[in-house]
Amino acid sequence: MGRVLGPILRLAIVGAVGAWLIDRRLGARADGPDPMPIRTSIEIDAPIEHVWAVLADIERQPEWMHDLRDVRLITPPPVGVGTRAVGTVQALGIAVEDPIEVTVFEPPVRYAVRHEGFVAGGGDIRLVADGEGDLATTLVTWEETLVPRVLPHLGGLVLAAIFGPIFERDLERLAGLVEVS
Repeated sequence: MGRVLGPILRLAIVGAVGAWLIDRRLGARADGPDPMPIRTSIEIDAPIEHVWAVLADIERQPEWMHDLRDVRLITPPPVGVGTRAVGTVQALGIAVEDPIEVTVFEPPVRYAVRHEGFVAGGGDIRLVADGEGDLATTLVTWEETLVPRVLPHLGGLVLAAIFGPIFERDLERLAGLVEVS
């Protein structure tokens, strides 16, 4: 047993030190220590008010956010700046609680949150209307910065690689929900 555990323990220590060194190096980059935000956008064939109604309904967000398994409001309605909620986020088979606070609530054009759990950071969703009546569309732009509390720089890169494509599909699901209603 010692012949197996010794090399595994050494490998784990070398891996942890290596990850820490990479994280430190990424934090010292010339372009700054903050992780790059994930940016995605979509044009939805629906008026801005319809898009806003689904997007800003916190309890309905698991319908279009693939990684969000459930969410519960901590503060009473109505939703606005200061509203707090806790969601269960699951990616790669790992589920974690994600407490958030709404930091911007400007119907029907902007909705932003701050993440306060194991992964910090924030999300900012902006809506821009175009056209009228049957020709109305809404451009939705989502910017999300995810900063793990441990190895924030390296972890931010890993999370961006994982969640970037997930957020793109989330916006496609949002469009599907809004465009059929």
